[in-house]
Amino acid sequence: MPIRLPGALKGRSALLIPAFLLLLRFGLILSPLSPWLRDDHQLASPLTSFTRLKEGVWLFQNGIDPYHGGVFRHSPLTLALFSTVIPPIPLVSAFVWTAADGISAWSLLEIWRARISPKTDPAGGLMLASLYLANPYNFAPTIALSTSSLDNSLLLLALRFTVLQRASPAVLLLALLSFSSLPSVLLLAPLVMIILSGSRSATTIPEIDLKKAVRVVAEFAVYMAAFVGASTFVAGSWGWVLQTWGATVMLPDLTPNPGLWWYFFTEMFDHYRPFFLLTFSLHPLIYVAPICLKFQHDPLFAFFLLQGIISTFKSYPTLSDAGLYVSLIGLFPELYPYFRHPLVTGLLHLHAAVLLPLFHYLWLDAGTGNANFFYASTLVFGLANGATIVDSLWAGLRSTIGEKEGWDVVQL
Repeated sequence: MPIRLPGALKGRSALLIPAFLLLLRFGLILSPLSPWLRDDHQLASPLTSFTRLKEGVWLFQNGIDPYHGGVFRHSPLTLALFSTVIPPIPLVSAFVWTAADGISAWSLLEIWRARISPKTDPAGGLMLASLYLANPYNFAPTIALSTSSLDNSLLLLALRFTVLQRASPAVLLLALLSFSSLPSVLLLAPLVMIILSGSRSATTIPEIDLKKAVRVVAEFAVYMAAFVGASTFVAGSWGWVLQTWGATVMLPDLTPNPGLWWYFFTEMFDHYRPFFLLTFSLHPLIYVAPICLKFQHDPLFAFFLLQGIISTFKSYPTLSDAGLYVSLIGLFPELYPYFRHPLVTGLLHLHAAVLLPLFHYLWLDAGTGNANFFYASTLVFGLANGATIVDSLWAGLRSTIGEKEGWDVVQL
């Protein structure tokens, strides 16, 4: 389904759209709006908050262990980066976050070109990159300087190297991403499949080179081990493991967020907590094998589905997680005719986008609501993400089935 741009926006003039969106980001980060958004629970979690990052950097530079006290939960690699190379000051931060979104948009454009021939739809990739930059789910967290925007950049850059069959930088970036977002480890399986068989959908299941697959996984393990060693050296102890990766699994900080975990565990009796923590943590894992096996012919689509599942069920999500997943839908224009309920799914996202900030304000600012208000809006948001995954899954299955003229395909 080619995307047609108006005549005035074709050619080099089409680059003005992403350029304007990036300049707008840069300006808004330097405006008073950015500090006002930085502690918004929808845009920044305990694992991605810029305010907590600055506090951790200050503690580290003054000889105090930032991992004591349960406030700082960024990875030691992030701590080292912002303590030395990138000082967390307004102008530098504005440049870094704007550049990260620019890299994300460029990576998405490159992935589009690897997936779909530019001759078929020359404007589609640029339009997809522009939509990514204009997506409020991606735009607002960047203004709030949430490190989830940097995570999205790492993921898309890793995916770009993957579709270009450059295994080493791809697994290196995925290992780096896994330090700040542990559930991203689940993306290793489809990433290896893309490296082995390519990013385009095939009519038959490709043969897998097991030796090459083992080499790629082993290289990922080596990078992870190296990063663990470097992190322990920076932190001076193993305490960072419990405060970063452990927080993802144990949920010690019940700060509200758009996810499904926080309110559930707020209301839970302590003696049930270990069982449900284990259940919630392992839940996304059960989807990896079925999705990768079913979509062996199209591993990029398997990557897309697993990213959606991670975005929906991770313990500390932000709006940028859903923003990344929704943006990736544009890589699969062949699915559009097969969506069953696109209007319902779109309206669910629209309702969630309105209810989340509204009920957040009523509860925490106006004091006229309670936690149930905000949690109800997060359930709508979770339903919207789930509907997107289910509709995409159906469309992906349906698009692979040929249909003869005069015949209908039905599910029995």
